Amino acid sequence: MTGLEAFEALDLRVGRIVRAEPNEKARKPAYKLWVDLGPLGVRTSSAQLTELYTPEGLQGRLVIAAVNLGVRRIAGFSSEVLVLGVPDAEGRVVLLTPEREVPPGGRVF
Repeated sequence: MTGLEAFEALDLRVGRIVRAEPNEKARKPAYKLWVDLGPLGVRTSSAQLTELYTPEGLQGRLVIAAVNLGVRRIAGFSSEVLVLGVPDAEGRVVLLTPEREVPPGGRVF
């Protein structure tokens, strides 16, 4: 598989967080997220974003998510997509987001 084929196998989509709440059962502080992916529907994600984000601040935010990596159970919560981020200088997760408003469900290419 070439590098381009490997990238094309990964399905990255734009989503909008419609609900966020603390995952009280997680070993490390995390949020339960519900992400609207347009035509793909609303999918759930567990994300360790508590250092820079509040549940209220996450609602309505556009994010980039990998949607075809399978489902994992994390602290009793079904995580269906992986919301992407990068570490800042202190190692805190900063969300990857589109630089302007786009419709949920759009594929990253």
